[in-house]
Amino acid sequence: MFRRVFLSALVAGVLGGVVISAVQSVTTTPLILHAETFETASAAHAAPAPPAATGSSRLAVHDHAGHDHAAPDHAAHDHGDGWAPADGIERLFYTTMANILVGFGFALLIAGGFALSGRQVDAGEGVLWGIAGFAVFTLAPGLGLPPELPGTAAAELVARQGWWLLTVAATAAGLALIVFRGSILGTVLGLLVIVFPHVLGAPHPHELTNAVPAELGAQFAAASIVTSAAFWVLLGWLTGTGYNRLGAIDAIGLARAATE
Repeated sequence: MFRRVFLSALVAGVLGGVVISAVQSVTTTPLILHAETFETASAAHAAPAPPAATGSSRLAVHDHAGHDHAAPDHAAHDHGDGWAPADGIERLFYTTMANILVGFGFALLIAGGFALSGRQVDAGEGVLWGIAGFAVFTLAPGLGLPPELPGTAAAELVARQGWWLLTVAATAAGLALIVFRGSILGTVLGLLVIVFPHVLGAPHPHELTNAVPAELGAQFAAASIVTSAAFWVLLGWLTGTGYNRLGAIDAIGLARAATE
């Protein structure tokens, strides 16, 4: 069983990660690169002018400014020692590796769900699990915390992470109650659990001072959600297909062993 779960998740994670990276290169990545130009310009405009310096101290100021422009995150802007992959092939490579790892992890969850449910699994069943994964990890959290571009105002990171985790856990538990309990009470309880984090409300910044135009942010949020939906459906289909075929291979092997 472990072999079946692991191999089906591995294949789905690799193929899904490669495919979605290609999709992102023409959907969300150009928007991120565009937003980074606004973020850099805003940081440069807000930064105070350096004091007059001569000799080695002037070189130090120049070097710090160079790091500021190269680093996309706020920590790098503060300390001048951040790193980011270069645009082009290097960025695509690291993005693809990250997507493969994420895809493998999510596919493990899907395949593990197959094993625990005990249901007959095929490609169609896998797609349904993929849709459920999209609802849990993207759609429900995105209702309160939509995908954001660099330079977008946001609440404290710990608060956002806490609400995101609560929403993911509540949505997964609610869907499990609705699907596996198969009763009116289970459905009502499931809906209440799903709604609970949204009643509490997602954390938001006190001041909305965005460096990125609102139109660009809305376009990115829509593109990210659609891309994520495609990723989850593909991941579910690949995992379901692999899990089904590996199960058939295992069944043939057991049948042969029984006849020998």
